[in-house]
Amino acid sequence: MGSENLSQDTLAEQLLELAIKSGAEAAEVYQSQSLSRPVFFEANRLKQLETSQSEGTALRLWRKGRPGLTVAYGTVDAQTMVERALALSQLNQPETVELVQDSHASYPDIGQAVPSEVLVNWGKEAIALIRDVYPDVLCSSDWECDVETTRLVNSRGLNCYYNDTTLNCYMSAEWVRGNDFLSVADGQTQRDILYPEKLAHQILQRLDWSRENVPPPTGRVPVLFTSKAADMLWGTAQAALNGKRILELASPWVERLGTPVMSSSLTLYQDPQAGPYSCPFDDEGTPTQGLVFIQDGILQNFYCDRTTGKKLGIHSTGNGFRPSFSSYPTPELYNFLIQPGDVSLSELIHLMDDGLIIDQMLGGGNGISGDFSINIDLGYRVKNGEIIGRVKDTMVAGNVYTVLKELVALGNDADWNGSFYTPSLLVEGLSTTSKKY
Repeated sequence: MGSENLSQDTLAEQLLELAIKSGAEAAEVYQSQSLSRPVFFEANRLKQLETSQSEGTALRLWRKGRPGLTVAYGTVDAQTMVERALALSQLNQPETVELVQDSHASYPDIGQAVPSEVLVNWGKEAIALIRDVYPDVLCSSDWECDVETTRLVNSRGLNCYYNDTTLNCYMSAEWVRGNDFLSVADGQTQRDILYPEKLAHQILQRLDWSRENVPPPTGRVPVLFTSKAADMLWGTAQAALNGKRILELASPWVERLGTPVMSSSLTLYQDPQAGPYSCPFDDEGTPTQGLVFIQDGILQNFYCDRTTGKKLGIHSTGNGFRPSFSSYPTPELYNFLIQPGDVSLSELIHLMDDGLIIDQMLGGGNGISGDFSINIDLGYRVKNGEIIGRVKDTMVAGNVYTVLKELVALGNDADWNGSFYTPSLLVEGLSTTSKKY
């Protein structure tokens, strides 16, 4: 399976032809194929190998300006799909048809597939490295090679496709000490190669920091979000930059272009060629583009799809994506990068007299409002610039927008956590509460 399979398939052309003959003035076909070969380890041992394959087709058309969308998986009957889409269009209100015109583009394959044997060896290596130091720890992990092909064509001359291969791994280490249960987890998403030694080192470091349980600090204390935990903050920033939220007047950054909205140390951007979440075009066929959202704390841009961009008068930024296969495109990010600082994680820790490190959490931000109240799933106390142990039963509360204005320092340890490329960051006092010790 590869991009050439979809590019040579005639189903999309059949659907477009039938749609137009049936009275639609415009139509679009979105096709996706995926092949995944995950490898699973449980309780330190190889558990199973799997292969899963899926293929889906989405037809979107407009008749008398009314949109209709239908989805089919596997074998597709073109006539049935067109009839269903036309029937659904009668239930919707007319809208302006926004389609890319006269664009033919094929992109080079991204990433390299690896065989299951390599995934198995990586999993065994990571587990062995951890158990050499902590033989009582139980490790579970998933290692996966995923190949996905995407094609998008429409009745106005668009035809583009690409083939994308990503490697993923996720590992958890469980350590039971009497009545005390500790779970440390981490993962990677990469092109071409995964790094089991790096993954094992990250988990071992957390296990070392967790050897002792210590009372947490109380009141307002400095907090260090590791790169693994910082995504909670960026999720709120991402929502505030969404052009749809600007149109709805739901973002606190409406009419703030060109003004400071966070610390001058922060620069936030997207890059269509960066990392494992690179992407040549969005789900509307618009080429993706590099875009700086916040430069040195100053708001520069929002992101949008074709419809939202037209209403804002800024055109599409190449960010029209489908939240699910059966959804209409809406403004979304494919990656989100935070420019790292020049301070190491250990140096950030040394800057703290008495504070908290948050590494894993339960709960998250309250959407675009920015208010959060989170339980620390895995966190550590710092005294006099040194980690003294793990804290339990501790909660931290605050507001994301306030946190991002009160930044103390950015780490140089940026890494991918999902589609966020973020460093660790140290912020001024946040409110902490905990059980009495």
